[in-house]
Amino acid sequence: MGKVKVASFCVSMDGYGAALDQSQSNPFGVGGMVLPAWVMPTRVFQTTVLGRDSGTTGIDNAFMERGTVNIGATIMGRNMFSPLRGPWKDDSWKGWWGPNPPFHCDVFVLTHHPRPILEMEGGNRFIFVTDGIESAMKQAKAAAGAKDIRIGGGVATVRAYLQAGLVDELHLAFAPLFLGHGENLLQGLDLPKLGFEVAERVQGEGALHVVLRKKG
Repeated sequence: MGKVKVASFCVSMDGYGAALDQSQSNPFGVGGMVLPAWVMPTRVFQTTVLGRDSGTTGIDNAFMERGTVNIGATIMGRNMFSPLRGPWKDDSWKGWWGPNPPFHCDVFVLTHHPRPILEMEGGNRFIFVTDGIESAMKQAKAAAGAKDIRIGGGVATVRAYLQAGLVDELHLAFAPLFLGHGENLLQGLDLPKLGFEVAERVQGEGALHVVLRKKG
């Protein structure tokens, strides 16, 4: 059985993983796009998301690449999939990533509102889960087999899986700034009590990469 991982999760130095008031033009909330600024120049982002044959190949890119290896299923919150709220009016919104999203596996989207399975190019299949994080995890484990499961955003989704003790490894990419407001990933979380210890700490070109793993 694979591990459950959070990879390349962007946070500010004061622990915020997103600003407030997410919208289609502000996927990380108003003023929040400073958090993933380190991601944009990397070759992984440029090639898989933008379709360009370009991008940096340094430390930041290496951590981005690590986050894509051996992933058999992904779980994300509705806010990572869509800026829309409430019942789905139709099936026209298909994510932020174009016709061929960068996941290439089954993606389980946590939501309160049912929606049919969405199949896209590149082996991407979005399954909308309405009965909680445990159900999504059970389905993700079945889909992933021996491979790893990646927990995507947003902040509430990562916090929920951490608090439930279901995460084995947590890679945080700290942007060199204080956001001061928004959705705080770390507030009230006792990561040592949850069993984590710092396994790696590497300064990249645009972010400080800290990897925490469960002891033992």
